[in-house]
Amino acid sequence: MLKWILHKAFTRFGTTYDYDTSYLHGITDVSAGAAARYLALPLLSQMKQPAPEVWAGAALASTLEGDCGPCLQLIVNIALETGIDADKIRACLSGDLDTAGDVGLGFRFARAAIEDDATFAELRDEISASHGDKAVIAASYATATCRSYPVMKRGLGYGHACRAVTVEGVELALGR
Repeated sequence: MLKWILHKAFTRFGTTYDYDTSYLHGITDVSAGAAARYLALPLLSQMKQPAPEVWAGAALASTLEGDCGPCLQLIVNIALETGIDADKIRACLSGDLDTAGDVGLGFRFARAAIEDDATFAELRDEISASHGDKAVIAASYATATCRSYPVMKRGLGYGHACRAVTVEGVELALGR
């Protein structure tokens, strides 16, 4: 029964976001328990409040670092659904972080945290000062977990390298 419920939920998710969930069905077929554990990951990666723009930037940078085109497209779609401005998303993905506002701040924060860059503490303090410590937590969760999806998919044999993504009808080629 659990497998049936999980398959149904993953199919609905895939249909909603035009996203290939075959890796989730594969996990479910092997172990319903493992698939159920997967459901805990979005509890961390999708903590968007209190600053959804900062979350979106961190999620974009983390997923891009994980190098999965379909996963990045999914984050773009979720960010748009959350109400994040498409121009700010495009600016981040094009490397124009200064004009991306808080989305760019989240993107820089995630990149600095992943790379252990010296600007990390300054960016964390900037997020805390403008949005509070809960926003730092949300950005940190997105930074740590969003790249885990591409890594997990690659480990399971379902990974796809970054490719162009579409942001409200505008295709962006991603150079890595």
